[in-house]
Amino acid sequence: MRKNISISNKISISFSIITLIVGGIFYFLLPSLLNYPPNTINTEFDKEVSKLYYIYQYLIALSSIILLAVLYFKFSLKKLDKWEKNKDQAKVPEIRKICFTYPFKLFAIIETFPVAIVILTLMFTGSHPAILIFKIGTLVFSFATLVSSIFLIISKNIFSPILSETSIYIEKEENIKRDSLVKRLFLQIFPSILVTALLISLIGYSRLVVEKGNLLNFYYMSQIKSIKTSDDKELMSQVTSQLNEKLLSNNDFFFIETPNGDIVTSNNKVLSDFFLKYMHNLSSSEGDRVYEAYTIDEQGVINKVFYQGQEYTIGIHYEIVSSSLWLYFFLSCIILFIFNLIILMYVAKSINNDLYKITRGMQTILTNQDNIEGKKLPITSNDIVGELVQSFNNIQDLAKKNIEKIHNNQDQLIEQERLASLGQMIGGIAHNLKTPIMSISGATEGLNDLIEEFNNSIGNPIVNNDDFHDIAKDMYEWTKKIKSYTEYMSDVITAVKGQTVNFSNDTDISFTLMELFKRVDILMKHELKNSLTYLNTSMKMNENTIIHGNINILVQVINNMISNSIQAYNGETKKSIDLIASSNEDNIIITVRDYGPGLPKKVKEKLFKEMITTKGKNGTGLGLYMSYSTIKAHFNGNILFDSKDGVGTSFYIILPF
Repeated sequence: MRKNISISNKISISFSIITLIVGGIFYFLLPSLLNYPPNTINTEFDKEVSKLYYIYQYLIALSSIILLAVLYFKFSLKKLDKWEKNKDQAKVPEIRKICFTYPFKLFAIIETFPVAIVILTLMFTGSHPAILIFKIGTLVFSFATLVSSIFLIISKNIFSPILSETSIYIEKEENIKRDSLVKRLFLQIFPSILVTALLISLIGYSRLVVEKGNLLNFYYMSQIKSIKTSDDKELMSQVTSQLNEKLLSNNDFFFIETPNGDIVTSNNKVLSDFFLKYMHNLSSSEGDRVYEAYTIDEQGVINKVFYQGQEYTIGIHYEIVSSSLWLYFFLSCIILFIFNLIILMYVAKSINNDLYKITRGMQTILTNQDNIEGKKLPITSNDIVGELVQSFNNIQDLAKKNIEKIHNNQDQLIEQERLASLGQMIGGIAHNLKTPIMSISGATEGLNDLIEEFNNSIGNPIVNNDDFHDIAKDMYEWTKKIKSYTEYMSDVITAVKGQTVNFSNDTDISFTLMELFKRVDILMKHELKNSLTYLNTSMKMNENTIIHGNINILVQVINNMISNSIQAYNGETKKSIDLIASSNEDNIIITVRDYGPGLPKKVKEKLFKEMITTKGKNGTGLGLYMSYSTIKAHFNGNILFDSKDGVGTSFYIILPF
């Protein structure tokens, strides 16, 4: 069975392959772009001047870049490699953060690291002037930027399977900075613009230098070969008189090398070691043409003459491109890059803004699901962005229809739950009404007896006024009892009537905490009595505090929680449930607390997120799920819970003042 390749190895292999391909191309391009003089690379002259052949310098720099980069990959991706083996779910957020940020970190490292390696290698050889090191560094930087851009895409593709695999564990990404489209376009497009512009500029520059160099070489070669010498005059004065006015630039000068190797220059400048070695070793094979360094920006021509019986070398050192011209060229490139960057940023910004409008519209749907206004985005372009806007508008219409359908279904579910609860309540309500009805019936019989006694006492001489007062007093007591019974029955009927109203008809009224708790007590009395469970009501705030909203919905939510608490005791009797009203600065808090076994872990994880029940076939799972939804929708409130094994469960209904 084939062993899976680790992430660090995938990154290392990909980087090595890309670097070798680009490095191989760059190996042949560099001498051409910088106009390396003939016979100066991979020759004995190259080794003598630079300590190492060009190919060895190049291989050292390239292998150092790859080796150090691979070591960095192995070290920096240790956590990711380790995670791939054990798939520790707890470390998923950290792993995802690495996958998101690492490609951009690599971009910066790959862009700058090779430049440092190359410059250090060139400085070690000691054969490259500062301006040439700068040119090579600029070229390396541009190609490294191109490699970084390519590798950014490849590395993101390498990390993509891990991000897909771990996305199922993440509900909402936290502390991850999102990349803007402007940044992505810049990193992936601008490098190619940079390299293309630089290559075109350097190719044009190198051809210009070659053409100008050939012209100057032809001119100065004709001038130096036309020099006439005589033994009776000083050689330097003869050369000066014939060449001084023929020099085309103030930076050009002539020189004479004596038979013993001494060099005399017309402006006292010192010829470089590279120039002298090339003049002595290679110039004869190049038509007496000499070069200043690993570039043709400065050259020379020589001619051998005999003076007083000895061979002298007369030469002209001339400048093809001055440092000021190179600086002008470099600044022109920078201006060109900045111009392209501005254009690219503008285009990216325009696309980013179009996509941002769509994103903002989607966020509006997510944050305001109950009220999608249906404002369609205008289609302002005839391209893929315009098509995306059209698709968004279609999705918005579809989402609005689906939300309306969900609301309708939700109302139906609430109504079903209400009717189910009402059905369970009817038996208890009938029992609650039976007692006051029987009491009223008994009070009526008592009144009838008193009425008959009063009637028989009229005209009876032995019955005095005190006896009539006693009869009236007894009648008053019976009517007082009847009145209390009828008030209780009225409260029961009002409570039941409220629960028979369809909850989807959102009737907002003002009611007090006392009225709320009174209705709860009336409607739950029978269920509490049958289960031999005590409801301990506690007011830790003003009982006349006003609440605005649908009292029937709130009663239903509290009753459902009390019923759940009763069932949490699994038939055990003489247990208690707390119903507490308290407040903080901003909210009324209604607490329903039991002292049962607590909620199972699987219920805690899914509570309020989906319909779940612990009652098996006897439960719908709608109760708490719909309670949470209705408190959110009708009171702009919230429901929280706290449950511990063997201690009990508390539900907190949070209602903003």
